[in-house]
Amino acid sequence: MKTKRNEMNRYGKSFWMFLPIILLFVATGKMMACTSFIVSGKATKDGRPLIFKNRDTGDANNVVVVVQGERFRFMGIAASWDKKASSIWGGHNEAGFAIINTAAYNMNGCKGKDTDNDGRVMRRALEVCRTLADFEHLLDTLPKPLGVNSNFGVLDGEGGCAYYETGDSNYVKFDANDPVQAPDGYLVRTNHGLTGCRDIDRGVERFMAISDFMAEAHRKGNLDCEYLIANVPRHLTHGLTKQNLYDQLPKDETDTRFVHFSEFIPRYITSSAILVQGVAPGETPSHTISWTNIGWPCGSVAIPLMLEADVTLPAIVQRGEKDKSWLCSHSIEQKQIVFSLRRGNVRDYIDVSKLVNARGTGIVQRIMPLEREVFNHGREALKKVRKEKNGAQALQKYYEWVDEYVQAHYPTN
Repeated sequence: MKTKRNEMNRYGKSFWMFLPIILLFVATGKMMACTSFIVSGKATKDGRPLIFKNRDTGDANNVVVVVQGERFRFMGIAASWDKKASSIWGGHNEAGFAIINTAAYNMNGCKGKDTDNDGRVMRRALEVCRTLADFEHLLDTLPKPLGVNSNFGVLDGEGGCAYYETGDSNYVKFDANDPVQAPDGYLVRTNHGLTGCRDIDRGVERFMAISDFMAEAHRKGNLDCEYLIANVPRHLTHGLTKQNLYDQLPKDETDTRFVHFSEFIPRYITSSAILVQGVAPGETPSHTISWTNIGWPCGSVAIPLMLEADVTLPAIVQRGEKDKSWLCSHSIEQKQIVFSLRRGNVRDYIDVSKLVNARGTGIVQRIMPLEREVFNHGREALKKVRKEKNGAQALQKYYEWVDEYVQAHYPTN
């Protein structure tokens, strides 16, 4: 244990030397705001824990990266401009450790301070952590102030699943496996910590929306990875007003109808979604899966991604032409069709007919059948990996099929 603690201390001391001084979004005044949940394996259908993040940020272009870290190999979401992947915004490593976050804003007092190290801490955690205990030790030993104001959602290969409400100098753990803290086996967070300054809570409407959604999913037995990654990023009911965009659908995509679209779970600044599915007791930790929806989720496709030796991820989620992801770029094009105003508060209004309509020709309605086919094919490949029977070969073949199928069948206007 002493050797391990010394090793972790070394990681902490090298942390700031390794990282750049400041992120681009701080320099440009961009604010992040995300929606998340975590679910204990005790509450899911298959006994595997889940952590989820719907990422809201000014960095619309994102890619999936695979990196050999100082201790562990990992995959995660990075901004396309961040060529060194110095900040990671959700992912998992080969030891079965996974992490996501939401900006909390209220964990360092009542001034609502933004911070610049959240993504760097997550990258470092993916490099060096195997368990929740490792992550706690990392937070304990990193130089202070940490430069974070965040809710970190974490799972590991031993069934651990928890939130860490974290500020510059301390953190508070909320354990999804604790029946007192999480009586239904899940917890949710948006942009405030429950132990922070509650006078400046942010993301309240989305907190209400995700709370309602998860309560219904739990009640109906739908705490399942495929159901959650397909539906949460495209949830079209407002948490406060309860407005449901499916209640009064335009007849088709030509029936233009603008609606105010602010503080729904999907937003103009939503740039990706990720659901990390851990392993059940007795399974190999390296079989952790990141169900990753790169780009604007209403116009993109979630794909199950695993860290398997000698397997290359689908090209459409990685850096391609102009260092951008093919899938992310196409989803942004669809977003511009939905947010079609070019004057005024263009980010706050959508033409709902282009998103969903009675004819079934909205972008969400065309994307979801494509995604279901991706899931159907992926299920068989993942089963072979878990059985360790020609798993790598099956997974590589699946990823090659994904590249071909999604590009051939992606909706065009």
